[in-house]
Amino acid sequence: MTKEDILNKLEQDIRLRGLSEDTVTEYHTKARVFMEHFGKPADQMGEAEFREFLRYLQEERKLSPSSINTYNSGLRFLYEVTLEQNLNYKRIPRAKEPILLPNIMTVKEVQKFCSVIDDLRYKAIFLTVYGSGLRLREIRHLRISDVDSEQMRLFIYQSKGKKDRFAVLSQTSLAVLREYWKAYRPNHPQGYLFLNSNGTDCISDRAIQDAFAKYRDRANLKCHATVHTLRHSYATHLLESGVSIFYIRQLLGHSTIWTTTRYLHVANTDIMKTKSPLDALDEKKKSGRPRKVTANG
Repeated sequence: MTKEDILNKLEQDIRLRGLSEDTVTEYHTKARVFMEHFGKPADQMGEAEFREFLRYLQEERKLSPSSINTYNSGLRFLYEVTLEQNLNYKRIPRAKEPILLPNIMTVKEVQKFCSVIDDLRYKAIFLTVYGSGLRLREIRHLRISDVDSEQMRLFIYQSKGKKDRFAVLSQTSLAVLREYWKAYRPNHPQGYLFLNSNGTDCISDRAIQDAFAKYRDRANLKCHATVHTLRHSYATHLLESGVSIFYIRQLLGHSTIWTTTRYLHVANTDIMKTKSPLDALDEKKKSGRPRKVTANG
């Protein structure tokens, strides 16, 4: 098969499994880069080229373990499903990814960030992201009909893992969303709430990310924050206010509780108020050695 034949079949195989369009784009790109690197179709290559390509990504391109693993997943699908080849996956290991704590903003930093937003559209976007703990893709594809002001919730349609869920809608977000709708009157066949400058599609990832960076710098925030940091901050601040981690898992749409427990490590909860035994030693030292009590007092 030619490279294009392989890529076309790869796309069909992904869609037949009901995977997302993001996965189609991701795997298509990885397979194309792999074949372009060696200059020949994937069906003329095998395990040796696969291993060499992973080494190239790691040692020459210096990609992160998570990025390398994305290539690994895409190429495994390419060979196992599209090309129907059985490779020895023990010889094509996934890179060990470091377990990193989520980056968060303090409540004061969120307040400072929101205070410098001078564009009504982006004010509505970022307040809703933080107020409901949304992902970037979720705010982009939010529809007018998804805003339920009666029950104060947002309907999140087919998010990560192709799962529907409800998110809490805050009163502050609702007020700004109403103000935004009156000013912009978005009108799109699919009902998207936030549109691009031409009004032909939903707003792009890049537009939201660029706006976030602009307001982050304007607020002079020192933390390395991204749009997703607002979601992390939402979860952490809920946990600090006493909301059950099991409720937070449902609100965020996590598949497992283990993903949500990361916030236990960064939240300023009672566990972080535990007194170190070193301080107890210091207190005993300051109070002096206790007097020995004898039978005579």
